[in-house]
Amino acid sequence: MAEEDDTKIRILQSLRGKICEAKNLGPSSGPNRLRDLCTFCTISLDQEEVYRTKVYEKSVSPFYGEDFYFEIPRPFQCLSFYVYAKGMFQIRDLPIGKVAIRKEDLCNYCGKENWFQLQPVDPHSEVQGKVHLEMKLNELITENGSICQQLVVQIIACQGLPLISGQNCDPYATVTLVGPARSDQKKTKVKKKTSDPQFEETFHFEVTRSSSYKGKSHFHVEEEDIEKLEIKVELWNNGNLAQDVFLGETRVSVKILRNDHIHRAWYLLQPKGNGTKSKPDDLGSLRLKVTYTEDNVLPSAYYTALRNLMLKSPDVKPISASAAHVLGDICRESVGYEALLPVVRLLLHHNRLLPFLTSVAALELENTQEANTIFRGNSLATRCIDDMMKIVGRSYLTVTLKPVLNEIFESNKTCEIDPVKLKEGDNVEVNKENLQGYVQKVFTSITQSSSSCSPLMCDVFRSLRQLASKRFPADPHVQYSAVSSFIFLRFFAVAVLSPHTFQLRSHHPEPEISRTLTLISKTIQSLGSWGSLSKNKLASFKETYMYDFFKLFQEDECIEKVKKFLDEISSNVSKESSGVEDSFVLKEGEVHKRAQGRKRIGKKNFKKRWLRVTNQELSYHKQKGKEALCVIPVKNILSVEKLEESAFNRKNMFQVIHSEKPLYVQAGNCVETNSWIEVLSQVSRCNPGRLSTFHPSAYVGGFWLCCKETNESAPGCKPCTTTLLANIQLDIDCDRETERIFSFFSSNRSRLQKMEDACAGMSVYLGQQEECSAFTIQDPKETFRTIKELGEVLDDLQALHDLKGALTDEPGTIENPIVGKTV
Repeated sequence: MAEEDDTKIRILQSLRGKICEAKNLGPSSGPNRLRDLCTFCTISLDQEEVYRTKVYEKSVSPFYGEDFYFEIPRPFQCLSFYVYAKGMFQIRDLPIGKVAIRKEDLCNYCGKENWFQLQPVDPHSEVQGKVHLEMKLNELITENGSICQQLVVQIIACQGLPLISGQNCDPYATVTLVGPARSDQKKTKVKKKTSDPQFEETFHFEVTRSSSYKGKSHFHVEEEDIEKLEIKVELWNNGNLAQDVFLGETRVSVKILRNDHIHRAWYLLQPKGNGTKSKPDDLGSLRLKVTYTEDNVLPSAYYTALRNLMLKSPDVKPISASAAHVLGDICRESVGYEALLPVVRLLLHHNRLLPFLTSVAALELENTQEANTIFRGNSLATRCIDDMMKIVGRSYLTVTLKPVLNEIFESNKTCEIDPVKLKEGDNVEVNKENLQGYVQKVFTSITQSSSSCSPLMCDVFRSLRQLASKRFPADPHVQYSAVSSFIFLRFFAVAVLSPHTFQLRSHHPEPEISRTLTLISKTIQSLGSWGSLSKNKLASFKETYMYDFFKLFQEDECIEKVKKFLDEISSNVSKESSGVEDSFVLKEGEVHKRAQGRKRIGKKNFKKRWLRVTNQELSYHKQKGKEALCVIPVKNILSVEKLEESAFNRKNMFQVIHSEKPLYVQAGNCVETNSWIEVLSQVSRCNPGRLSTFHPSAYVGGFWLCCKETNESAPGCKPCTTTLLANIQLDIDCDRETERIFSFFSSNRSRLQKMEDACAGMSVYLGQQEECSAFTIQDPKETFRTIKELGEVLDDLQALHDLKGALTDEPGTIENPIVGKTV
């Protein structure tokens, strides 16, 4: 990562949640056409669409069930969810309604499912951005010697105006003095291709005096005049030959100038007429789950004490007295074990995760009485190992499951074997054969994948195997069940069941495919489980149809394959991949690409292309499924960076720097831009010859726009944001993870105090555990020492947050939407 300013506060935002379902879509009055239309949902940051579900079948109450997660890379005012009816015969999609939540209100819905009433979609209400105004009243003597009042309005600038058709707008502003009997309008010049125009234009309006005016030493506008006058500022996009598009407005009463010599303020743009409407028809409702997170990340040095306290956790004896374990204990009731994820990431980055996982697994095994229940619960140890596998095992899942899952989705064979759920015309024997074929492919892919398993996962599995054998020495099979309970039950079976949550597919599967994946997952769990090597596995099936289906597999043969696979991923033997690595798609989608200008004659412009990234190459195509127009081997990629907006007057651009000319690409939105950069950076992170510097702008007109260097092959003028990454450990923002740990501790200080009181109480020392039953306290003195140290560190860090709080006006924040907030 690039070095950060030592004094800068970073405000990092993320959003996760679920678009669950809709109910009673469409207007309640008139013919309900929606019964004949399919629907889909979108998510927008202000007016920029950043996520879209797939299209769902005809229903006025569709179930979407789509999870979403993304980093929010820019400031925003409003988060909106739109429901559309898909247009038929390529007619434009019909907006049904929307749910709009202002940024400051998102905390009211954090982590909870809520039903929201859909509101109408009005083009004049779809606004974003803010405008900077300066206003003052001057006394003016006219040509005939009379005194009047002059209102001076300066339009300084705007920020955050929306994209129009995916590109920067051509904005201009109108300024109108509005009163009971007047409407004087003036207009700024048009600013080309910018969402942040600098106008710096001043307009003058004569304010009419009251007829009863008498000469005074200091002129003041009469009270009744002030109450009736206001300045209206409207922002428009210049449509050239097309109709101009309304971008938003703000209204300021002139009466605020009575006591101000100069009034200067930022104003959030509002809908036309301030969005006042009559009561809309009932358009239906949308059930959503939304969690918005904002991390105020201080300079790295501020986190040293808390970071060191967390990093020494693996060395604390007993492990339950460590800071990391204490965090899991006090947050268990409020957020489950969600607080452990930043701990896992922090320890992973510093290569301290393996000893911590070993210690917490050993603690859980101490409390496990039967070998056949090993690592079956949702505990601190199992959650930490789950999180580790999701972080380091993503590429492993992609290599192992993505090809066969793609086949399942694309072929979409019927696999229902439950007699109760069979549809008319289904042949259960054919379905059973289809399902068996899919299960066999998934099972074979898994059991032959040991060479792709992450080294850290192998180290953890080896440790689990040794701990389990030591805890239950009389059971020869427990060494396998300790590993299979994670790799099969908590990793592969879960990924098969919900491939979209592991980025193996872009959307939630259709109901029929989801049912197929459920049956495959249940079978894989049974084939990979190692509760015993007896024939009792069949008894675990409650459904007769699953019992009969499982008998189709040669269990002894499967057991040997599973055993061999578990040996391979949990032994010290180094594994070599057999043959050439198969190619698999990491990401693909539609973008706009600038022509690379290889020919001397030819216009350098932007064209729509289908971009595709595999583990071996980057390619672009005229359309999806067409032959590649250009192929860039991944090994030739030297850097992937964002491109300054000023290069081509386009937002959401990035550049792929390789052995030939840079490839300039415009993604669909800010979230997609980050996603492309992340995927390309990850796949090329170990390439030799990666650049340390780059040009953040383009080479146009014989020089680099960023540094004015005329030599096209000149070294870059800015450090690369992603340097050589030997492994995933280096790709973690430790300051952000430590800030999250601080946030979890801060929001659970009362629980931390209860744990401290429990340690201090004499009942703990006497072995009476009633007061501390909610906590794991093996050594009260050591735990008490850790908690006291934590309290001091948290207090110091909170004081630093309070001190820096006034300095957080950085990208990612915006003033509260109070019209006329002076800044």
